[in-house]
Amino acid sequence: MTTTGNRLEGKVAIVTGAGATGSGEFVGIGQAISLLFTRQGAKVLLVDRDEKNAEVTLAQIKEEGGDAEIFVGDVTNIDSCQEMAEAAVHAYGKLNVLINNVGISGPGSVTDVDEEFWDTVIDVNLKSVMLTSKFAIPEMIKDGGGSIVNLSSIVGLRAGGGRPSHAYAASKGGILGLSNSMAVHYGRDNIRVNCIAPGHVYSPMVARHSSDEMLELRRRAGPLGFDGTPWDVAYAILFLASDEARWISGVTLPVDAGLLAATPLAMFPYLKDSE
Repeated sequence: MTTTGNRLEGKVAIVTGAGATGSGEFVGIGQAISLLFTRQGAKVLLVDRDEKNAEVTLAQIKEEGGDAEIFVGDVTNIDSCQEMAEAAVHAYGKLNVLINNVGISGPGSVTDVDEEFWDTVIDVNLKSVMLTSKFAIPEMIKDGGGSIVNLSSIVGLRAGGGRPSHAYAASKGGILGLSNSMAVHYGRDNIRVNCIAPGHVYSPMVARHSSDEMLELRRRAGPLGFDGTPWDVAYAILFLASDEARWISGVTLPVDAGLLAATPLAMFPYLKDSE
């Protein structure tokens, strides 16, 4: 799916969680975003806490002739987030795009989740959006505006089934509210803020931790009936980050094969076991 162009020509972007979780074209979401952005002309600061994973993404970009730098940091730490924005400006002279892609999950309902784990999920998934934006937005304003795309989830819009992950759902719902408020507050500064809500994306991490039976059920759950990939998410983010979406702000775009549009009854014929 190698596609080159100039949709982000002249833009400087920060992508958090940009380190490699896969190889070749079978990559994670942050890796796909970073590769696609550089293929479309952006200069990208690859942010990850794991330097080795970031180096894999960087090597792929360099091999294709793209321009990127690594920043090893912690998106839950205020000093690290300030240094991250400064690093982008130091490397490339400005900052136009911020992609908040970092996220973690884990099982647990409100009655049994560990408080420390709850706090960690909220910090990594939600607090990080506040901290990265705190320092990215002033730099964007200096250059006349910018675009922020935050990764939420369909779980932030509608309750999921199976094992509960209430901390994850709370964090992803919080991202939606924060993004809408930021879009309104910073609109006059020409800062656009939007959300992507991915559905059942087939990624290297999902492949490693899901049974064949579960993967088949995920495929059947969406009206389109086939797997989405990190590239599908990355292309949606590319659109929202680009000037093509210059009049779009405060939007949450599901990338979910139509899953949110369907009722359980509508999908029942596809979910039941075939005779």
